Amino acid sequence: MIELEKTYLAKYLPEGLKKCESKEILDIYLPTSSRHPNLRIRKNGEKYEITKKTPIKGDASQQKEETTTLTEGEFEELNSRLEGKRTHKIRYRYPWQGNIAEIDVFQGKLKGLVLIDFEFPSEDEKNKFEMSDFCLVEVTHKEFAAGGMLCGKSYEDIDEELKKLGYKKI
Repeated sequence: MIELEKTYLAKYLPEGLKKCESKEILDIYLPTSSRHPNLRIRKNGEKYEITKKTPIKGDASQQKEETTTLTEGEFEELNSRLEGKRTHKIRYRYPWQGNIAEIDVFQGKLKGLVLIDFEFPSEDEKNKFEMSDFCLVEVTHKEFAAGGMLCGKSYEDIDEELKKLGYKKI
């Protein structure tokens, strides 16, 4: 599957967000020796999966995504045994102008960081998209904002990059 998306830093949390559908996400990225791991084991609400994402032609907005479903038991065993780099977040599905914004409110060591993803069915729709007023700046091509780069980090680790973009902790 090819994933077409744009990622933004949040300017603020949009009104009514807490009333939207949400789920807890726990990610474990491997290998730990990699600067930017691309293999992810995920608890996604009540779903469990292992996913490998690979940028197409070096473009972070286009990813080849291969996913395999895991059972809860398989996830729990991997979670208890693996030393992978981790992230924890609450993902909200926020309807906005015919799209769904996936708003990730990070927990734990990355608390204060909020990223917003929009996915698109076609390259044309992705290219025509204009960011919402609750988005600060696009970070699709900013390496520090990729899931594989955020894993295992704290807010302080990325604070300098965030300040350069005018981001204020939410």
